[in-house]
Amino acid sequence: MKPATLIARLLLGAIFVIFGLNFWLKFIPIPAPAEGTPADGFMDVLFITGYLAAVKVLEILGGLLVWSGKFTGAGLLILGPIILNIMMYDFFITKAFNPVSTVAAILALFLLWTKRERFVAFATA
Repeated sequence: MKPATLIARLLLGAIFVIFGLNFWLKFIPIPAPAEGTPADGFMDVLFITGYLAAVKVLEILGGLLVWSGKFTGAGLLILGPIILNIMMYDFFITKAFNPVSTVAAILALFLLWTKRERFVAFATA
C-alpha cells in the first residue's frame, strides 16, 4: 500500500499546487464560463471579492502539506472542503463532468482511508 499512497499523495498535491499556481502565473489556459450563465456569475463573484485568491492560497498550502508526507492529514483537512465545493460547482452550476476534480476526490478519499486512524477522533466526537 505504501507505493500507492505515495503516488496518490504526489498526484493530489500536484493537482492543487499546479492549479493553485496557475491562478497567478496563467501557464495553463482555462476557458472562462459562457457569458450570462450561472457559472459566469458565480465566478465573477469569486474573482471580484478576492475569495478565489484565498482559496488558491489554501489549495497550494494543502497540496504542499499532502506532498510532505508528515502533514498529509492536515493537507487533507484543508483540501477536503475545497474538493467538495469544486464537485458541487461541477454538479449544480455547470452540470458537467470534470475529470480532474473527480480524480482529486478519489485520491483524497483513498488517502483518507489510508490515514483513517488519524481521523478516528473526528468520527467519535
